[in-house]
Amino acid sequence: MDTQNLEKAAIKIQSWWRGNMVRWTLLHAALRAWVIQCWWRSMQAKMLEQRRRLALRLYTCQEWAVVKVQAQVRTWQARRRFLQAHQAACIIQSHWRWHASQTRGLIQGRYEVRASRLELDIEILMT
Repeated sequence: MDTQNLEKAAIKIQSWWRGNMVRWTLLHAALRAWVIQCWWRSMQAKMLEQRRRLALRLYTCQEWAVVKVQAQVRTWQARRRFLQAHQAACIIQSHWRWHASQTRGLIQGRYEVRASRLELDIEILMT
C-alpha cells in the first residue's frame, strides 16, 4: 500500500471515530437533559401538590371560620328569642297575678316593728 492509500484509510478511521464520539456525546447530553427534565417535572408536581394542600388548608380554615360565625349568630338569635319569650312570660305572670289578686280576694294586714324584729300579720279575705 502506498502512503496515499494509508492516509485515506487513516482519515476514514479518524472520521469514523470522531462520528462515534460525537454521537456518544450527543447521546449522553440527551440522556442528561432527559434526567434533568424528569427531575424538573417531579419538582413541579411536588410544588403543585404543596400549593394544592395549602389552598385546601386555607379553604378549610375559612370554612371553619364561617361555620363558627354562623353558630355564634344562631346562638345569639336563639338566646334573643328565649329572652323575649321569658320577658313575655314574666309580663303575663305579673298581669295574671295582679288579676288573680283583684278577683279572688282582698289582702288586708297589719305590721309593726318591735325591738329588733318585724312581726307580720296578714289576712286574706275571699269574697
